[in-house]
Amino acid sequence: MHGTENPSAWLQRWAHLIAPGSRVLDVACGAGRHMRWLAAQGHEVTGVDRNPDAVALAQAFGDVTCADIENGPWPFPGQSYGAVIVTHYLWRPLLPLIVQSIAPGGVLIYETFAAGNETVGKPSRPDFLLQPGELLRATEGLHTVAYEDGFESPPDRFVQRIAAVRPVPTADAVRWLLRAN
Repeated sequence: MHGTENPSAWLQRWAHLIAPGSRVLDVACGAGRHMRWLAAQGHEVTGVDRNPDAVALAQAFGDVTCADIENGPWPFPGQSYGAVIVTHYLWRPLLPLIVQSIAPGGVLIYETFAAGNETVGKPSRPDFLLQPGELLRATEGLHTVAYEDGFESPPDRFVQRIAAVRPVPTADAVRWLLRAN
């Protein structure tokens, strides 16, 4: 079942940007692989997924909502999080809500498949593949700390990834470390 694998290497690399003890939302959480890892890091995790079997497994790691976020209302209106995590999921109408859910100082860690993936496997439908620069455009207003858009192997796949922070108005320059200490 999706969600039982190890946590994403992209999430692990950029998780140091998440403030200690933050509220974290995992969108399309599956069985909770990222929830499990983030809870072990001391974060308060919330997940959402439409698969009741996956939600039943993910409940062991935090608060989980079973909802069809593509056809129903956003289950977290007006709520903000210290981090929002999205991997291997794309539903373009939700991108603005996902970005709005990031609190000042919070981080978006997002990775999914990109155009070109149709040449090497699934997903192959354009609806599920980010176009070049699409995550950058969707996250305008956030400070991009890291961004990748290209091909990796193994497994062969085209991906797009971003780690972006919602700035906090401050007189001091903020330093977003590129590596955890």
